[in-house]
Amino acid sequence: MSQLYTAPRSRRNTELVLLVLALAIAIGADVLVTLNLEQPFGSAWLTRTIVFAALPLALHVVLRLRAKYADPVILPVVTALNGVGLTMIHRLDIAKGDDAASRQLVWMAVAVVAAGVVLWLVRDHRVLRRYTYISLVVSAVLLLLPLLPGIGQEINGARVWITVGIGSFQPGEIAKITLAVFFAGYLSTNRDLILLAGKKIGPLQLPRARDLAPMLVAWVIGLGILVLQRDIGMSVMFFTLFMVMVYVATSRASWILIGLALVVAGGLFAYQTMGHVQARVDGWRNAFDPDVFNAPGGSWQIVQGLFGLANGGLFGTGLGLGRPDLVTFANSDMIVAALGEEIGLIGVVGLVLLYVILVSRGMRAALGTRDAFGKLLACGLAFVLAVQCFVIMGGVTRLIPLTGLTTPFMSAGGSSLLANWIIVALLLLISNAARRPAPTGPIRESDLPSSGIDVVEPRTAATATPGSGLNRTRQGGGTP
Repeated sequence: MSQLYTAPRSRRNTELVLLVLALAIAIGADVLVTLNLEQPFGSAWLTRTIVFAALPLALHVVLRLRAKYADPVILPVVTALNGVGLTMIHRLDIAKGDDAASRQLVWMAVAVVAAGVVLWLVRDHRVLRRYTYISLVVSAVLLLLPLLPGIGQEINGARVWITVGIGSFQPGEIAKITLAVFFAGYLSTNRDLILLAGKKIGPLQLPRARDLAPMLVAWVIGLGILVLQRDIGMSVMFFTLFMVMVYVATSRASWILIGLALVVAGGLFAYQTMGHVQARVDGWRNAFDPDVFNAPGGSWQIVQGLFGLANGGLFGTGLGLGRPDLVTFANSDMIVAALGEEIGLIGVVGLVLLYVILVSRGMRAALGTRDAFGKLLACGLAFVLAVQCFVIMGGVTRLIPLTGLTTPFMSAGGSSLLANWIIVALLLLISNAARRPAPTGPIRESDLPSSGIDVVEPRTAATATPGSGLNRTRQGGGTP
C-alpha cells in the first residue's frame, strides 16, 4: 500500500521559541553589564531593549507571511550573535564615553528592514539568476567606488570606504553578495563547459586553458584590491569565495590546487612589494619583539588582545568587570578579544558554535534546494560568513596575520551588518524553497522565474512518496 504524502511543517513556532531564548540571552547579557557597571535602568535602556527585541520579532512575522517553510534556526542564531555584539559595544561605550551602540542599533534597524524587504519582494531566489552579468558589473562599480576622488576615504591605511551623507560606508561588503550571485549564475550555466576534459597530470584532471579565465579574473580582482585598496582580508575573501564555489560546482581537486598556487604567488608578490603587507606579516611572526611591538602599526594591538584573552581564562572576568577598553578598536576588529576577556574560553567557544550552526544551516539549505543556482548561491553565501569568521578570529588569536575584516553580526560597522543581514534573508529564501512542498499542479510559463532555470517536475500528493524518484528536474537541475 502506498504511503500518503505529508507536507512538511513550517516550524515557525519552533523559531519563535528559539527567538525568545536568543532575546533572553542577549538582554540578559546587557542586564549583567548594566548591573556590574552600576548603570541606571532608565528610559534609554528600556528603549534600546524594546527596539532590539522588536526587530527580529517583526522579521519573524514576515517569515510567517512570505517564507513560512524557511529554516527555523537561522534567525534566532543571528539574533543572539547580534545581541551579544551590541552588549559588548555598549559596555565599551561606557568605558570610553562613546555612543557607538546607538549607531549600531540604528544600523541593525536598517539591516533588518532591508532583510525584510528582500524576503517580501524576492519571492523566489531563482529570479536573481537573470542578473548574473549585471551583478558582475555592479560588483566592479562597488569595488571601484573607494578609489574615486571626492567620495573615496582612507581609514587606517585601507582605502575601502566611501563618504555618504550619514557617514562612511564600505561598498565591498555589498560586493561580496553580488559576486556570489555572479559566480553562482556563471557556474550553474557553464558547468558542462568547465567539466570538459583538459590535460591530465597523474590523478589530476586539469581544466582547459580557456576555462581558467574566470579563475584568473578572480585572482586579478583579489590582487587588485590588495594593491589599490590595501585591504588584505577582503581580497582573500573574494578570491577564496570563487575558488570554493568552482570546486563545489565541479568537484575537481585540480581547481583547489590551481587556486592555492595563485594564492601563494599573489601572497609572495604582495609581501615583497607592499610595505603594509610586510608590516602585517612581521607583526604576526614577531609579535613580542620590542621593535615590532613599539613600531607604528606594529603588534601592540595583537599582543594586548592576547593578554586580554589570557586574563579571561576559562570562565572570564564577568561582563563589565574586565578591561577590554585597553585594546585598540576593541568594538570592531578586536571584539572577539574583548568578549574573550569577559566571558572566557567557554563563552567564546559558545559563540563559535553559534557560527558553526549558522554556516551548517546555510549548507543544509544548499543541499536541500532543487536547482543548481540555489545550491551554489547558498553554499557561497554560507562560506562568506565562514571565511570571514576564520580570518578575523585567526588574526585575533595570532593563528594568521590580522586583517581588517569584521566579526559577522557582532563588530561595530553598519555596512558589514547590512550586508550580513541581507545574506541571512537570501539563505532563508533558499531554505524556504528547499523545505516547501513541490507544486502539485501544471506549471505555467508565467510562474517560471526566468528561462533556462531548473524546474521541479510537478507531483501529486497521492504519488509523492519517499524514494519515489520525484525529485528529478528539467534542464539539468541536478546537484552541481
